[in-house]
Amino acid sequence: MRASGIFLHPTSLPSPYGIGDLGADARWWIDLLKNNYQSFWQICPLGPTGFGDSPYQTLCSFAGNTLLLSPDLLKEQNLLSDSDLSSFPKLSEEKVDFGTVIKEKEKLFRIAFQNFSDVPEFSVFCQEQHWWLHDYALFRVIKDNHDGKPWWQWNEKYRLRDKDALENVAQECSEQIRYYKFLQFVFNNQWLSLKAYANEKRVRIVGDIPYYTAYDSSDTWSQPELFEIGKDGGLLRVAGVPPDYFSETGQLWGNPLYKWDVMKNNNYSWWAKRLGKMLQWVDLIRLDHFRAFESYWAIPVQSQTAINGVWEKGPGIHFFECMKEQLGDLPFIAEDLGDITPEVLALREQIGAPGMKILQFAFDGNPLNPYLPYNVCFDSVTYTGTHDNDTSLGWYINLPSIDKKRVRDYLGCTNKSFLKSFLRCAFASPSELCIVPFQDVLMLDSAHRMNTPGTQSGNWSWRFTKNMVEESMLKRIYDYTLIYGRAGNSGHCL
Repeated sequence: MRASGIFLHPTSLPSPYGIGDLGADARWWIDLLKNNYQSFWQICPLGPTGFGDSPYQTLCSFAGNTLLLSPDLLKEQNLLSDSDLSSFPKLSEEKVDFGTVIKEKEKLFRIAFQNFSDVPEFSVFCQEQHWWLHDYALFRVIKDNHDGKPWWQWNEKYRLRDKDALENVAQECSEQIRYYKFLQFVFNNQWLSLKAYANEKRVRIVGDIPYYTAYDSSDTWSQPELFEIGKDGGLLRVAGVPPDYFSETGQLWGNPLYKWDVMKNNNYSWWAKRLGKMLQWVDLIRLDHFRAFESYWAIPVQSQTAINGVWEKGPGIHFFECMKEQLGDLPFIAEDLGDITPEVLALREQIGAPGMKILQFAFDGNPLNPYLPYNVCFDSVTYTGTHDNDTSLGWYINLPSIDKKRVRDYLGCTNKSFLKSFLRCAFASPSELCIVPFQDVLMLDSAHRMNTPGTQSGNWSWRFTKNMVEESMLKRIYDYTLIYGRAGNSGHCL
């Protein structure tokens, strides 16, 4: 069944606390989706962010980003008071000032923790999630004790996980460890309540799982044997992608690579736990950098660019067969963008996952371009753009004149009517599912893009305010959804 949805990370939602959260405005957002026949809400990864604030470089593959916690919901639990909330400073409604938000929300969270008394549900949560939660809490406490330094710069006994040293931390810093567990308990409750509300409204959540983990994470620190990490904690080889049309030197990401042979020995249990945890929080999973499951680019750690890497075989179909045995049928969307080979496409088809079709990529003058709507198959998801692209209006404004003409000729539009026609084209595509970033719904320019790859500042901070949302904008999406048969709102496609 054809359907459509909107892409918006929760940090971009309105709220009085400097960053979108999981409170009343998130429910308002879900109502907005439902009322306009949108069946899907796509988000970025939900993990706790570190340096750079990127949701694709998280401190743990299993934890939630507690900056999303709603102080208002904590007040409803009598963990915060009106006076606590009134002390929160007035922050920007259009940009997330992460440094200030972290500092000010931390004050509220500490008060909420002081007012928290153990309940049976908290003990059950800590027991059930012990397999990742205790190491994560230890990681955060030791990181705090080292002034936030990455774990490979810690004192050796902590860096290399000396058993006695870790037991001493667990005893001496038990309240700090409990604090981090408390935050994860609250996040889990707030998020699952929001997901239940969305599902009740027949809105399904499309989550996102990064292929690689961050080097500075509790994952790599607690289980270095699963990664290409030396005995001293140093990296051996790192991740990236080779030179291509977009970059003469490729992209050097710097993430640790997996030891797939080690993971294979226990049927990729770490990945099974990761995917299983994700499926508690979302309804579908977008597999970021899908091509690496077939083969990945491995770069020597001392390299300054991504040029001198080599292709290594990924886990392939055996990985997905193991996941199916352990977790059942998995609702994947494959991010099959970039340097895609026939082998990658074959793997995607083998697992039955729809691929991604980006409309901004369609207009290079090649009639065989796979992103042109007339070349798109039903088993796919059409996007106007992604979190890494400019907004569609910004993209069009910055095109060379010859490319603008090509777009106008295809859409049959003028410069003024471009975005309306572009959105209509996306909704009309043959793809089973169409996802549109909310910036495109709001008809916003480049100043409102979410992320500019390769830049170090100003990313991930965009937010919208309710006064940006005009009825005519929503009516346009509402109409296109009805006209092009995407209004089933059943949540049963894909």
